[in-house]
Amino acid sequence: MLPTGCRPLAGASAIRLAFEHGLRVSELVTLRWSAIDLVTHELRVNRIKGSLDGTHPLQGSTVRALKRYQRQDGRSSGLVFVNERGTPVSVDGFRRMMHRLSEQVLGVKWHPHALRHACGVLLINSGVDLRIVQQYLGHANIQNTVAYTALTGRPFERLVF
Repeated sequence: MLPTGCRPLAGASAIRLAFEHGLRVSELVTLRWSAIDLVTHELRVNRIKGSLDGTHPLQGSTVRALKRYQRQDGRSSGLVFVNERGTPVSVDGFRRMMHRLSEQVLGVKWHPHALRHACGVLLINSGVDLRIVQQYLGHANIQNTVAYTALTGRPFERLVF
């Protein structure tokens, strides 16, 4: 069950953006429509915690989902994720939604930050260069990115003797 005031397209779009772009919850809930260009398929990511901002490409399916959500919501300016009263979705509100949805679907409560980690692990497992992953996630220090290599299931695949 979604929190009161949270429509299914809003929850799905929020989870999709958090995962695909490695967003922290606070970065997600403060996301503004002005940071999303649905014509050029770009997302301007404003990072927190001393991380580096960046511009990410949006996938076609994500653009279509955002357009559907925008039509449903009727907003094209201001914050992307607001509740039915028009007030911002809070960090705690998104966290509660993730806990409820993940428990229903997976039988376990996932913390929203797991979406950011899943993004990093997916990129590493897909063979994306470590420096690119660092830049994509906005890590100022490469050591924060190196931690994702320990989670990969294929650490020695490329070794040839």
